[in-house]
Amino acid sequence: MNAHNPESPALSQADAATLESLLDSVQSSGRVCPTPQCWQLLYDQLPAKRRAGAGWEPALPLILSAWHDTPALPKMLRLREHLEWAAAHGALPAVDAYLRGLREDQWHHIGD
Repeated sequence: MNAHNPESPALSQADAATLESLLDSVQSSGRVCPTPQCWQLLYDQLPAKRRAGAGWEPALPLILSAWHDTPALPKMLRLREHLEWAAAHGALPAVDAYLRGLREDQWHHIGD
């Protein structure tokens, strides 16, 4: 399911459909990722986070000093990693509700 972690459990058809729908939603209207504060709140909802070498699994959101130095595509890929993690760890319904509840001004857009 996940190129970053081939050991991730397979998703049910319903979760896979929800994940695809959510990915479509978060990538609509030129969206890149939630704004830093909102992205941190999303990351806080992810279960089973753990230290992995010098970093974290899943990787931290690209905020703080990384925000201004990171182009849109890596931010989009990191958000996708977080959504896949949520799906693989049973947190997709909560993450889905959280992201769909964000206002448009709580999203970073291409060109911002």
